[in-house]
Amino acid sequence: MRIICVDDERLILERTVSLCRELPETEEAVGFTHPRKALEWVAEHPVDLALLDVEMPGMSGIELAAAIKERWPDAAIIFVTAYPKYAVDAFAVRASGYLLKPVTKEALESDVTHALSGRRKPLEGHVVVRTFGGFDVLADGRTVEFRPAKCREILGYLVDRQGATVTKAELFAALWEDRPYDRGMQKQLDNYVRSLRTTLREYGIEDMLEMGRGTLRVRPEHFVCDLYRFLEGDQDVVQSYRGEYMSTRSWASMTESLLTWRRRGVIIIKCMLNRKSSQHLRFFNGQSMDIAC
Repeated sequence: MRIICVDDERLILERTVSLCRELPETEEAVGFTHPRKALEWVAEHPVDLALLDVEMPGMSGIELAAAIKERWPDAAIIFVTAYPKYAVDAFAVRASGYLLKPVTKEALESDVTHALSGRRKPLEGHVVVRTFGGFDVLADGRTVEFRPAKCREILGYLVDRQGATVTKAELFAALWEDRPYDRGMQKQLDNYVRSLRTTLREYGIEDMLEMGRGTLRVRPEHFVCDLYRFLEGDQDVVQSYRGEYMSTRSWASMTESLLTWRRRGVIIIKCMLNRKSSQHLRFFNGQSMDIAC
């Protein structure tokens, strides 16, 4: 596990890095006092976990977390701060934890264990489609490269429709939104679809796509998908969902909301069943907060 720690207070940063290096899962732990320097490092190095101060000069930890997630969608974020008022903002960037200073070894171990428990579980199969975070297709373990990139989004939309038949007009309206579906755009869409079919054929996975007269659909029986496993109730997959789906494309927002509320609902029900005056609640995305139940 590669960990990055960012805090403008050097002594606190050094202690946080030291505690992280004591974790048995740690392969590398690096620290930065300047968010911009941290971003330069993140651009070239994969990150599994980021521990970030919230209030820093030049760039807040919230902003830094968003930038890290954009580069490494599967990275877990734990905020380390002296101010509990930032919990709602942490929720907005789907943090996996929220630690108050001074950080103890026990608290750090607990939040890191929880963050790692939500890391993407590997799916196995000849064709694997991953939708949590970004969108990737693997054929026998090899990542499918889509060119042009719009072909990836077309397939992603069809996967989101879960095997339902989609007309080309519907597909265009979803992906291009307000643009007119004129003859020129019809030809462009046809070119994208042909390129998509060619790519799938090159990887030997063309069976996952079915085409009719002016329609398209995916065949769910020809691939394994985390979205479908989630909806079937696979608990390993449900626990791995961190609140991010298909890189939050506009047409994916409804499905993302469904996944989020289903994941959150489990926690809310547990809280309702355990009626106390106060409950330490860990939300679907890992955020911890004391609330009244």
